[in-house]
Amino acid sequence: MAGHSQFKNIMHRKGRQDAVRSKMFSKLAREITVAAKVGVPDPAMNPRLRLAVQNAKAVSMPKDNIQRAINKASAGDAENYDEVRYEGYGPGGVAVIVEVLTDNRNRSASNVRAAFTKSGGALGETGSVSFMWDRVGEIFYPVSAGSADKLMDAAIEAGADDVQSDEDGHTILCAFENLGEVSKALEASLGEAESVKAIWKPQNNIPVDEDRAQSILKLVATLEDDDDVQNVYANFEVDEETMAKLSAA
Repeated sequence: MAGHSQFKNIMHRKGRQDAVRSKMFSKLAREITVAAKVGVPDPAMNPRLRLAVQNAKAVSMPKDNIQRAINKASAGDAENYDEVRYEGYGPGGVAVIVEVLTDNRNRSASNVRAAFTKSGGALGETGSVSFMWDRVGEIFYPVSAGSADKLMDAAIEAGADDVQSDEDGHTILCAFENLGEVSKALEASLGEAESVKAIWKPQNNIPVDEDRAQSILKLVATLEDDDDVQNVYANFEVDEETMAKLSAA
């Protein structure tokens, strides 16, 4: 198994659900506020805000929380957040990209650097690992959306590039610049997606053993626990047997 979603699943199983949920809502609210502030506070007229609201609804974030985040931006009460990308190498030479929304760059840089250092990794310069990744659009539908063949047909018709279906659902990939257009076409044929977002997709993954995987997961967990960190991506690959052990631990 490869990609950033695999350790998301593990960390949610390991984490205290209430604490994980609360932190998730806080980060989603921050993205909603930023999206509303940089555009108009109307999801119908602001693509970024529409996606942020859609993703918040997908994890059952209360409507009051969503509206409060929008109102905060509309009233001019929102903090000024900077979007920052950090890049570096974790255990075993695994490349890591960290996306941050912060009101204090010094704090974020210090925290991210400390997480890398404690894991035996090293924070690099911007661009030091991102050249090994592609910026793409990712649209996720649950299994209930239909069969793999149905999703494949819909994705091709919508102009997507690839579909990956498994027991968890259907992940549709498209060019980053086509994300809005493809997601809109898919919504017309399949209904609203569970999530629509831009991600970093590694061009190649590094196979790691159980010990190395645990170290990487610890780094990812530390980063994701930081309030400023929105997303973490790592280009590692774990075999099915090792993944089963990590999931059960």
